[in-house]
Amino acid sequence: MTDNKRERVALVTGASSGIGRATARAFVRAGYAVALVDRDADQGKTACAELQADGGDCTFVICDVADESQVAAMVKKVITHFGRIDAAFNNAGIEGETAETDQTTTENWDRVMNVNLRGLWFCMREELYFMLKENEGGTIVNCASVAGLVGIPGIPAYVASKHGVVGLTKAAALEYAERNVRINAVCPGAIETPMLQRFMSSTEGGREQMVATEPMGRIGTPGEIADAVVWLCSSGASFMTGQAVAVDGGWTAK
Repeated sequence: MTDNKRERVALVTGASSGIGRATARAFVRAGYAVALVDRDADQGKTACAELQADGGDCTFVICDVADESQVAAMVKKVITHFGRIDAAFNNAGIEGETAETDQTTTENWDRVMNVNLRGLWFCMREELYFMLKENEGGTIVNCASVAGLVGIPGIPAYVASKHGVVGLTKAAALEYAERNVRINAVCPGAIETPMLQRFMSSTEGGREQMVATEPMGRIGTPGEIADAVVWLCSSGASFMTGQAVAVDGGWTAK
């Protein structure tokens, strides 16, 4: 158990792999104690142990963000362990099945929405309650996507959920702007993650096609998103709230 008096504490959901794992590491490098949250206990504990081995002050909490009661319990555990939450990166998400709108099943639609939008809202609600009541403020970054800024065919549930994340971010940012809570969204483009690998492997030559659409001629790294998230939580972004920041190698600028 830690001493409950950490200077800065960050909470990261979807922290067992990809962008979440890289962001947990980036927060540690920036001097934060970090709570890694994921529904995959094995990968989550491994990620936490790796950071601890490098000197990071970390804990792992298992949680399915689509479950309201699990989210409430998770935030309480983080507060019990560290005593505070200063920054939160709500990153947990799924891509769902690939299908055009008329072929999208209700089951897939509900599953994607429950994790990507409803689950993110559960997390924000608990984080905000603590930041407002006990912490005198904080920063929240939500993981949206370039699919929250433009339309992408074949994944309508994912696109709708990420547009919802952007809208929720903007609404909440205005609600808490005068109460020392800044809320922004990061919108990754094509980033080298397990999710993107699954998406590219579903089409022959998918990687080559993806790279060909990128103005910078490459796929981004999880660390590049992580650095943006940590910056958005820093004093360097102190006048930024309600923004949906694309980190996409110029893809949405076309």
